[in-house]
Amino acid sequence: MVRIIPMISTLRPSLTSFRFPSTTRVGFSPSSSNPNRRFPFVHLGGAIPLVQCFGLKASNLLRGERNGAAVVAAGNLAQTSTSATQEDVLEWVKKDNRRMLHVVYCVGDLDRTIKFYTECLGMKLLRKRDIPDERYTNAFLGYGPEDSHFVIELTYNYGVDKYDIGTGFGHFGIAVEDVAKTVELIKAKGGKVTQEPGPVKGGSTVIAFIEDPDGYKFELLEKGPTPEPLCQVMLRVGDLDRSIAFYEKAFGMELLRKRDNPEYKYTIAVMGYGPEDKNAVMELTYNYGVTKYDRGNAYAQIAIGTDDVYRTAEVVELCGGKITWEPGPLPGIGTKITACLDPDGWKAVFVDNIDFLKELE
Repeated sequence: MVRIIPMISTLRPSLTSFRFPSTTRVGFSPSSSNPNRRFPFVHLGGAIPLVQCFGLKASNLLRGERNGAAVVAAGNLAQTSTSATQEDVLEWVKKDNRRMLHVVYCVGDLDRTIKFYTECLGMKLLRKRDIPDERYTNAFLGYGPEDSHFVIELTYNYGVDKYDIGTGFGHFGIAVEDVAKTVELIKAKGGKVTQEPGPVKGGSTVIAFIEDPDGYKFELLEKGPTPEPLCQVMLRVGDLDRSIAFYEKAFGMELLRKRDNPEYKYTIAVMGYGPEDKNAVMELTYNYGVTKYDRGNAYAQIAIGTDDVYRTAEVVELCGGKITWEPGPLPGIGTKITACLDPDGWKAVFVDNIDFLKELE
């Protein structure tokens, strides 16, 4: 049972909109805004002590012992205890109630982007909030309510009309029933089509690629009706096996499928919390021989729901991830979160499930 910290304020701004001193807001970005600010690492009941996660050297356990056999025995005991703890923690991740909540990125003209997403891509404007004191505006768009759908959080920073998307971000995926018809609509609205409708290379699924007004790419995938049309976020990684292991163990995602395409020299891994036809997924792409990418300053992060941000942070550290914001309630908001980086530097924010629902009230 997660202990809920009462939310003192009745004002509930978005957790990804909590603003720290910075010149440009790119969603919730504690590592870039205030890297030295640290919350106390408070453990909930049942949380695993850090000493158990990482074990103790036999020399520390039996300080002063001269018996070699005793030292070896103690070392084996510590190793066994640590292994058992790791197994328990990783098993907890599989049982945690996790879901991809939203993806955050910056745009140069909010009204223009909202118009394009609603008129060309069929999204709905779910909510919008202007924070003039902090000089930014948020807009949430998607194909259903935030408490049950993966959505987009757009951020407009006053006076900033252009961002560097970089080479690491790939695209967002949207499932549509008729790709050709959707492409014609986008053309009629003045949208940019970068790849005409046709079967995907090495497969039969009909796809097309378009760009929004800021240059973000969207892959249109021809599929039947789905409860999650905003179905994919594609990011490029430098070591696919390393990323798969991290997303499985630290994030608790499942490897849904993996496909190698030697003709075009790339491999993809689709990771998520459920079947692709019902859930949003991450598509990790490895291009042969490319180990590093420029992440730019436009794409910010994904947000993932969890029952326990404290345990989540421990698991991330146990799996070699970097915590950029210690778990705990956000000052002035109360929503408990923790933020981290994956092996390639892509950011994720884990959000307490109950607090997230309160935030939407």
